[in-house]
Amino acid sequence: MTAHDERDLVRQVEGHLLLAAAREEGRTAAVRLSSRLGWLTDTQREEVERLFEAEYLELARLSWCRTAERARELRQAYEARYRALRGRLLACCVLGCALLVAAVLVAVSAA
Repeated sequence: MTAHDERDLVRQVEGHLLLAAAREEGRTAAVRLSSRLGWLTDTQREEVERLFEAEYLELARLSWCRTAERARELRQAYEARYRALRGRLLACCVLGCALLVAAVLVAVSAA
């Protein structure tokens, strides 16, 4: 198994654990909500819990998608900034080397 395969496996496991945690949170919230609605029949209570859990998971999925999209945007912005800074640093190093060579040439020709 390559390092890339291992990273993919870890991501898949993390995804499954995240989904399982979100489902459990959704179920817990659904039970809390339905317990406050004492007038529901058992069938109605189960339906309310099922619908609430499904809606909870959909909202979690949308939130995860927005977070991932924002992370992509930030990554692009930071990579562009890094490339610009790296270019400026390279330009400064080249300029510094040119000035050093010029100073050495002036010193040698003066001597």
